[in-house]
Amino acid sequence: MKRSPWPAVSALALSFAAVACGGGAPASDLNVLVVTIDTLRPDRLSCYSEEYLRTPRIDRLAAKGALFERAFAHNPETLPSHANIFLGLTALAHGVSENSRSVVAPEFTTLAELFKARGYATGAFVSAFPVDSRFGLDQGFEVYDDRYPAKPPPGELVPERRARETVSLALAWLRGRTGPWFCWIHLWDPHDPYLPPEPYLSEYGGDLYSGEVAYTDAQLGPLFDHLEAGRRLDETIVVLTGDHGESLGQHGEERHGYFAYNATTWVPLIIDGPGIKASRVKDPVSHVDIFPTVCDLAGLEKPASLHGASLLPLLRGQGRPAGPIYFESLESHLNRGWAPLRGLIENGLKFIDSPIPELYDLERDFNETTNLAGSAELGAFRKRLREVMEAGASPLAAAAGRSTPDTGTLERLRSLGYTAARTAQLKSSYGPEDDLKTLLPLVQRLDRAAGRRKEGRLAESVKLLDDLIEEREDFNEAYEKLYEIYRSQGLVDDALEVYERGLAANTRNFVFLSGYGTALVMNGRPERGIEILESSLALFDQDPRVWNSLGVAYGNLGDAGKAREHFGRALALTPEDPVLNENVGLFYVTLALRTKDPDPAREAVPLFEQAIASDPSMASAYNGLAGALRVLGRTDEAIAKWEKAADLDPSFALPLYNLINVFLEKGDQAKVLQYCDRYLAARGRNITQDERREIEAILRSFK
Repeated sequence: MKRSPWPAVSALALSFAAVACGGGAPASDLNVLVVTIDTLRPDRLSCYSEEYLRTPRIDRLAAKGALFERAFAHNPETLPSHANIFLGLTALAHGVSENSRSVVAPEFTTLAELFKARGYATGAFVSAFPVDSRFGLDQGFEVYDDRYPAKPPPGELVPERRARETVSLALAWLRGRTGPWFCWIHLWDPHDPYLPPEPYLSEYGGDLYSGEVAYTDAQLGPLFDHLEAGRRLDETIVVLTGDHGESLGQHGEERHGYFAYNATTWVPLIIDGPGIKASRVKDPVSHVDIFPTVCDLAGLEKPASLHGASLLPLLRGQGRPAGPIYFESLESHLNRGWAPLRGLIENGLKFIDSPIPELYDLERDFNETTNLAGSAELGAFRKRLREVMEAGASPLAAAAGRSTPDTGTLERLRSLGYTAARTAQLKSSYGPEDDLKTLLPLVQRLDRAAGRRKEGRLAESVKLLDDLIEEREDFNEAYEKLYEIYRSQGLVDDALEVYERGLAANTRNFVFLSGYGTALVMNGRPERGIEILESSLALFDQDPRVWNSLGVAYGNLGDAGKAREHFGRALALTPEDPVLNENVGLFYVTLALRTKDPDPAREAVPLFEQAIASDPSMASAYNGLAGALRVLGRTDEAIAKWEKAADLDPSFALPLYNLINVFLEKGDQAKVLQYCDRYLAARGRNITQDERREIEAILRSFK
């Protein structure tokens, strides 16, 4: 038995928790399908608006079931929104308020766990890292398929799985079900960067975001066709929603996760199933209402302390008491130290509590263009917000919402556009200078600098970043991006000087210090790197990336004992992380080669094997494992691993080079020629003159 996260439920909590609906549906074995589409604006579905594109597969579902015209997310980010949906609670209770350092605590009961306890088969098929199983959403799922790469595939920016692949995997699982099932499918495609496959890339060249939505809609076709063909759709509750929207420039925000305007918190919500009549519901509803609704439709007893209320009355065409909808956007608060943003939607009004408060009449001004806060008495709104926050709080929130990200987590989340720091310096109070609206120009200039760099206009990017640092000495991301520009041009001294000049203003900034220390180690300054990294440990000692960098630094200094110690601390924090296991494995192989002692290579083998077990697509881990096996004299096994690495990533030249050399030793001319050709193809225009001369010399030796 799980212990309840609630010591008691206050009278106010009951006022907006489970609402009597004339009783739930009788117990049944209805299947449940939940489809969440990342970063999906309702106005990009033609059942909501025909302005941009047609989405026939989702439209067909909406025509059969109930479409909610005013559904809202409580957070404009992926992980918190999915926690809200599958726990039926907001972050006030579960503590998952951002993407980089939050994990759903096992004490909370997920919707999947309820159905699993009822005897349902439970499967989840997700498409991108923010809902990886490490964040705790796998609770209750017998199958949680999150097998996307640890690193982006060649030519792509982020590790993700296209909708076609995720839907295909879910379909394969569904075809094997003979009893009732609960299935969650998460599709990532509309998330930035917008790069739909053909023909959508050409068709939507001027609006690639809409192209991603059109592609996603089409990929749902086989799923719905399968359910319709077997008449399973008549036995299935279907919930389709978005986790959050996308600003696309509204209110000055390009993407999501910063503000909490309707551009990012208004989401589509469509519910279909037996007994649900076609309808369009105008009442405001929210993500936490999904949990109790599915329970009522399936005849399951729901927890009494949910934050949401069942939508069953609205599905029956009846009324439902309207409660407040809490929302927040805390990424910049938690990860940058800027002012928090929280608010409520109630009685047609939207109150945003921040140092510069905002109030909107959503009935007349859904796009939030006219702030009424200056002419309203805000005391009552602040009081109501405090009441809702106090009623919704859980003593487990602090523990549930803090975790130790592994070595690759922060880098992956940065690649997805999230700040993904960890230990911002929070203030006891915030003024207008800390308001997100005040600080928006900094973020916009940071984005412009990134855009200029992508366009190759490096001088302009450098100028923008220099000006940002001059204006805001504690803006860590500006230092990081300026460092990356100089480093990419081979200007190592200039790159490190960027961090050095910001050191005095950031001595209490963990992410600055850890980033600077890591950069020093990566660029051959281990002594100074150790000094800076140890100062970061005084602020926060649970980051495996810091311990890993210290291990590398001591290894480079030839202190194998201290290197082992620090790598051990890193692995103790995240023992299954593929990037970290690979990195420590490489250290041991290098140590074995340097000392001519095979024992470290034996230690490396299980590390590489763990990396491969965590991510079977990781070609570099196979290459490292092959190197360890080669040191141990297991040459034939090494060849098989190098060949596997080369097959997984044809552009990865290192295993091909290793194969050339091992087959040279074996005197296998055919294999040498084969891998020389593949090596030249892999290196392409990037091949150096020395490399080309070496390969040409090998080829001449066989003539």
